[in-house]
Amino acid sequence: MLVFGEPYETASGTVLVTVTREGRRGGPGRAVGLYTINADGVTWTPATDQGRIALIGACTGFVAAAFATLAVVRRPPWPNLTERAMIAQAESVMRRR
Repeated sequence: MLVFGEPYETASGTVLVTVTREGRRGGPGRAVGLYTINADGVTWTPATDQGRIALIGACTGFVAAAFATLAVVRRPPWPNLTERAMIAQAESVMRRR
């Protein structure tokens, strides 16, 4: 359920009204946004939770690091195709002839 705060009028005549969402089981609510009312009209400014955004970024980084580590640690299923391996393979083919 949304809860609208008390209107606050600034010195320039702009009225600000906060909007929060009630917490579960009487817990603290979360900010949803802010209505700004002035002579030009009404604007809505959503509230952003910077902590949640940072947590999502950190989790994404950890998952990317885990995938990169797995890719480096696990060897590919095909043979080693370095220059030294290719020369050794060519020399062994020449010896068989």
